[in-house]
Amino acid sequence: MPVLVTPRKIEDTTVREFSMLIDGEWVGGAEGRTLERVAPGHGVVVSRYQQAGAADAERAIRAARKAFDEGAWPRMTASERSGILLKAATLIEERLDEISYLDAVEAGKPITQVKGEIGGAADIWRYAAALARDLHGESYNTLGDGTLGVVLREAIGVVSIITPWNFPFLIVSQKLPFALAAGCTCVVKPSELTSGSTLVLGEILIEAGVPAGVVNILVGTGPEVGAPMTTHPAVDMISFTGSTGVGKLTMANAAQTLKKVSLELGGKNPQIVFPDANIDEFVDAAVFGAWFNAGECCNAGSRLILHKSIADDVVARVAQLSSAVKVGDPLDPTTQVGAIITPQHLEKISGYVSGAAAGGANIAYGGSAIDFGMGQFMAPTILDKVTPDMAVAREEVFGPVLSVLTFETTEEAIRIANAIDYGLSAGVWSRDFDTCLTVGRKVRAGTVWMNTFMDGAAELPFGGYRQSGLGRELGRHAVEDYTETKTLNMHIGARTGWWMPR
Repeated sequence: MPVLVTPRKIEDTTVREFSMLIDGEWVGGAEGRTLERVAPGHGVVVSRYQQAGAADAERAIRAARKAFDEGAWPRMTASERSGILLKAATLIEERLDEISYLDAVEAGKPITQVKGEIGGAADIWRYAAALARDLHGESYNTLGDGTLGVVLREAIGVVSIITPWNFPFLIVSQKLPFALAAGCTCVVKPSELTSGSTLVLGEILIEAGVPAGVVNILVGTGPEVGAPMTTHPAVDMISFTGSTGVGKLTMANAAQTLKKVSLELGGKNPQIVFPDANIDEFVDAAVFGAWFNAGECCNAGSRLILHKSIADDVVARVAQLSSAVKVGDPLDPTTQVGAIITPQHLEKISGYVSGAAAGGANIAYGGSAIDFGMGQFMAPTILDKVTPDMAVAREEVFGPVLSVLTFETTEEAIRIANAIDYGLSAGVWSRDFDTCLTVGRKVRAGTVWMNTFMDGAAELPFGGYRQSGLGRELGRHAVEDYTETKTLNMHIGARTGWWMPR
């Protein structure tokens, strides 16, 4: 078993009350309803939100539309927008402890992990601010003496941004600052389970100088709020992160008006390990890749594809290191694996484990929920003797469950890695760089780590192949994703010789 960190009781907790942000004002929902969030690691209510409905979504979309069509934001200089984004980054850092606490209690994430995420998010805001000033069009003076061509990049318009519960502040920071840098206006719907930090971001953006209506934030369910955000004719683009199933629905909704869609969806990410790999370094990366964020991570290293000659030894060493991992209280700074987001999700994770065991997999480590008397927790779990046809080897469990498969040849390893519907990320471990490059080029994934895992930087694009999504976030072209191109074809001087004779 891992090291257990019993959650402290949150005594006399002050429930944080939140309103919605629409057109620069903090308002209640049209129907007067509220949502409460029970902390998954502590079992008490920690947040209460004004709940949005379809009428509130309509108000927010109209505010964003007016701010784009008539407001100052798209017409500012890039330098002015960049300055506001830079100020927002500084304010994020100033409120790091407050934001981190909200994500820790609402999502059950370890507080030390969250602080790192918020610091990384501030860096992304600064990167977006730099890209705002680098956005430019093109000119063509090679079209003949009588023609000059200019290609403009213009903000696409109103963007609906829908974010998940597993990285509440980090993921909105992978989308919103780039949309703002391009000059777009936005309607943001965080998960109704973890909306607190995004609403604090709304306060930060107002203080930083973002005009009214440019950023609107709603708390509500997918059917009531997410659906109109994906179908409304006044919305020009959708940026969604979440499950593949909801991503498909989002794409279908967007098709009604042919909106641009960016989707960052699920993953079932392999780490392929060859006999010549540095096993000490790999074992550390395997434990991190599988248990980070309790496995509730789209790019978790949830599949180990090990060469048969080293499989038993590697599994034993991963299990041994996992026994030192601290699981429990999200607010304890030493905790490494926190709570599972909901009781229903814990039941789903447990179902995958029991189903795999019934199908012939071996529970090499963990395998059960942990009962602290409050909240919901899952022991890090290693399943070996897994075959490629098992559900636990093909489907996204989204929990701390590691499936171990084996191979004998490089071709077999690549075949196993690619034989699923996802293609978000992968890892390959070998001291032979030819092996790393061969696998890296043949595995169909948006990111392939070589002798490392789950590294990242704002400069590097992130996204997936196949049912892991469409498009890329981050990277030097991130702001361009929120633009349209417009061609200006200009004739110089008098023109003769049109189609009709003279």
